[in-house]
Amino acid sequence: MYWVNGQKCETVELDDRSFQYGDGCFTTILTKHGEPICWPYHVERMTECLKRLAIPNPDWYQVKAWLQQAAFSDSVAGIKIHISRGRGGRGYSPTQAHSANVTISAFAYPNHYKVLAESGVTLGVCQQKLGLNPLLAGLKHNNRLEQVLLKAEMDQQGYIDGVALDITGNVIETTMANLFWRQGLQWFTPSLEQAGVAGTMRRSVLEVLDSQGIKVDIGHFSLAHLRQSDEVLMTNAILGVAPVVAITDLHYSIGTQTRRLQEHFKSC
Repeated sequence: MYWVNGQKCETVELDDRSFQYGDGCFTTILTKHGEPICWPYHVERMTECLKRLAIPNPDWYQVKAWLQQAAFSDSVAGIKIHISRGRGGRGYSPTQAHSANVTISAFAYPNHYKVLAESGVTLGVCQQKLGLNPLLAGLKHNNRLEQVLLKAEMDQQGYIDGVALDITGNVIETTMANLFWRQGLQWFTPSLEQAGVAGTMRRSVLEVLDSQGIKVDIGHFSLAHLRQSDEVLMTNAILGVAPVVAITDLHYSIGTQTRRLQEHFKSC
């Protein structure tokens, strides 16, 4: 079931600019007993994306009320908020669009995520590369074609997910999550200034590590650097924190910090 601007709906107009051009943004949120987790972080990222796209912000108090109406009451579930510039005329110019549309859909928590969080994930390495796009880097805009192509590549190779590099060879993320890794005592995560999505769970992990006095080096790293790690983990809003136990043929032990982070967020 979908809700569009607070009303149950199963259709979208064909001239909606998200359908025509991917013109808008979205976010996917973990819910617990119908309440959104890390709501302010999701609003902040969507607000930044809408600002860059010059789409007016909706009334976030109203959006949250719609979300609570649509969300499942399960102990854990998920919800997606999709914002489109709305209906508009033919062509790229947004001047004929006058009213944004907010679409909300709830979904059950993926059962296999529980297995991934406990047993770990084996990642492939995507041969297709992410382009550099500083204008929209870090944001979750509605054009996800790069992720579709990379995920299809991993599907064909039999991997659940894969490491995504940019065209200069830097590690950016996986097709669905952010990456962290440790070498000795030092933690690393990729810079997302040129490509990738700045996940809300990535932000939360950075804050938790900082509160523990653990500094994370945010920068540009090669695949070889990642593969030399002692501990690797991946994060997204629904999955939470999950250990990476292999990247192709190279295996890693599940680290103590990964388990500590999992326990921290389980108790939130």
